[in-house]
Amino acid sequence: MRITLVGSRHFGVTTLDMLKSHKVEIISIVVADAEDRLAAAAKAAGIPVTVQANPKLVVASEIADGTDLIITAHSHARIGQDALDKARLGGIGYHPSLLPRHRGIAAVEWTIKEGDPIAGGTIYHLADVMDGGAIAAQEFCFVKKGETARELWERALAPLGYKLLGEVVDYAIKNNSLPATYQDEQFATKAPKLN
Repeated sequence: MRITLVGSRHFGVTTLDMLKSHKVEIISIVVADAEDRLAAAAKAAGIPVTVQANPKLVVASEIADGTDLIITAHSHARIGQDALDKARLGGIGYHPSLLPRHRGIAAVEWTIKEGDPIAGGTIYHLADVMDGGAIAAQEFCFVKKGETARELWERALAPLGYKLLGEVVDYAIKNNSLPATYQDEQFATKAPKLN
């Protein structure tokens, strides 16, 4: 399984490290910023790095030839359909909510702001609708009373993301496909931007 990883920051680096323990070949890293820590980690590991021409969009020319699966890890860029078409199995990403709830940026913050007692994480197929693709894996966790968004992310949601990504990658290796359950749009939310 040949992977192109699109991402940034600590979650991108730890996803890279997690992927190294699976039967995959990471053939390329795509970042929005050449100075990002994921770019540095990739260079240190001898993995080619591509810097996006547009930080909000990844295009086909930025996806390595021979990619089987695109994985996003803390990327706020949309993966264009031309880029998805270049990967044999398309692409997946991790969203720190129980999609379709809390689509969009600041999902963890909205989980706390709305007082949700249950949170969770979703591996979803990248698609034209932001955070709207089919669900490949999903798992819930409880939110502790008084917990901040950062505490929830560090305690439960980030580790859940690594676990679920690893499970879906293993499924893809074994089955040469990705699991897919379509999101029920009647439960979709998209929170307004936080002030």
